[in-house]
Amino acid sequence: MGEKKRREQTGAPAPRKANSRKPLAIGVTVLVLAAIVLGVVFLTAAPKPTSDELPVAAPNAEAFPAQLDQYGVSVGADNAQVVVREFADYQCPACGAFSEASKRLKQEYVEAGKVRFVYFDLPLRQHQNAFPAAQAARCAGDQGAYWEMHERLYDSQTEWSGSNDPVATFARYGNDLGLDERRLRRCMTTELHREAVEASRRVAMQLQVTSTPTVLVDNIRLTRPGWGQLSALVERELSSASK
Repeated sequence: MGEKKRREQTGAPAPRKANSRKPLAIGVTVLVLAAIVLGVVFLTAAPKPTSDELPVAAPNAEAFPAQLDQYGVSVGADNAQVVVREFADYQCPACGAFSEASKRLKQEYVEAGKVRFVYFDLPLRQHQNAFPAAQAARCAGDQGAYWEMHERLYDSQTEWSGSNDPVATFARYGNDLGLDERRLRRCMTTELHREAVEASRRVAMQLQVTSTPTVLVDNIRLTRPGWGQLSALVERELSSASK
């Protein structure tokens, strides 16, 4: 007896068709995850310092005007062979991602005296809390904790980015860091460092830097801001400087 006829006689339901959408959804998910992994590898994989893929200075490019470093916040030896400069916005997600690379740069190269790092504030107009964050870091700097606040702001970026009262959040971070909270709050509410942040932003405008993060190793701009390209370029420039 045929299957169809047997069902008609017994009233048995037709077998359900397998859900073909589930494998498709799983396949799409796998492809998305693979793309994310490849993107991370693309940004973090370190090319060799001798690689032709590394960026070079533009033809006839002048050295970075070192006198402008006074408008940023720097760490490292004044006579370091290589200087890395970053123009960034504390609320910028890409800057938040790059902050891990800059932290590692300080640990592995700045502390060893090989590199000096200069951070320039470039708060973008579309980020309402970027300017207060830049001021918060500089206010913490008045109490000797600029880089501690700098890292806390990036580590907690998603917490305060959409806040309607960022000063309260930043004051709490200061308290966590052992700072005088009242002094920190007063510094922020009176905008003691507004002009310093504005001056840093004017440097960016003067140099026609409009996107964040913009990272320079001496006068060479990274094309893929991340630890891979940053570390390879630093190694290449250190090698060149020692010849």
